[in-house]
Amino acid sequence: MNAAPRHWAAINEVSFVAGMRLLFWVFRVAGRWPFRVLLYPVLGWYLLAMPRARRVSSAYLKRVAAYAPVPRLGVLRHFAAFAESILDKMLLWGGLFDTSRVKLVGVEAVNAMLARGQGGLLVCSHFGNLELCRVLSLQRPDVKLTVLVHTRHAQAFNRMLGRLNPASQLNMLQVTDMSAAAAMLLAERIGRGELVVIAGDRVPVSGQPRVTAAEFLGAPAPFPIGPYVLAGVLQCPVYMLFTLQRGDQAELHFELLRESLRLPRKDRDAALAAVAAEYAARLQHFCVQAPLQWFNFYDFWQFPELEQNDAPG
Repeated sequence: MNAAPRHWAAINEVSFVAGMRLLFWVFRVAGRWPFRVLLYPVLGWYLLAMPRARRVSSAYLKRVAAYAPVPRLGVLRHFAAFAESILDKMLLWGGLFDTSRVKLVGVEAVNAMLARGQGGLLVCSHFGNLELCRVLSLQRPDVKLTVLVHTRHAQAFNRMLGRLNPASQLNMLQVTDMSAAAAMLLAERIGRGELVVIAGDRVPVSGQPRVTAAEFLGAPAPFPIGPYVLAGVLQCPVYMLFTLQRGDQAELHFELLRESLRLPRKDRDAALAAVAAEYAARLQHFCVQAPLQWFNFYDFWQFPELEQNDAPG
């Protein structure tokens, strides 16, 4: 009998943090290949101890396989890619990652927006390594970034990053639900020409999550409408942000979603669903390019216990 589905926020994504500390030390002493050799016993234990994560990884990779080849031993390699991304986050905040080699794609439009003194919204995902964006922003005093997060399920990992570099705890805003006060705070920051980053691929943590159904890898999946409701309120440019690792090359991709998002009173739900569907299509594009780099280890296609489209009228 399958276990009941759980909300992503109830799942500890970094249960092997202690193992990663050891492997980080191995990397610093001997390099990445010894790290990879010793990684697999840690992953073997993790996969044995976490059958739920193993099942959802396998289900996701089966969906991707309808669009692109999936590597052999896909589940093991999926978690190996996750571990490599954790290592890269530790290297970033430990000052051991060469950020000068990061390739920025489509950043010119974002830079032009910021040069005009205009802020914007970046809709990110759990694809690749978002910490690249945060670290790069700290290297540019002219770029102010606020990342909306819910990190209670990953406290051990965030404490570990904090020990590597206290700056890793900066520019994050804990948000369980988007209150009017939080929206006003974000509007002020965007009005000052700052960037706000919000994930577009996780159901909100609140008890009444507002979602819409969008086609993703061959089936409807719940996507949050919060980023687009916020964009409609703020009336600012909205960009999508995807991070990608191609071999030894890290990439940040910026893609315009809307110059501004105006939500009509009539058919508002349909307008929100259309924007979410565009985001879902681009997320699928990157998942098909690099299937092992999407790190949502829960049943992404499971709808919460409410109407599939819960956008307010």
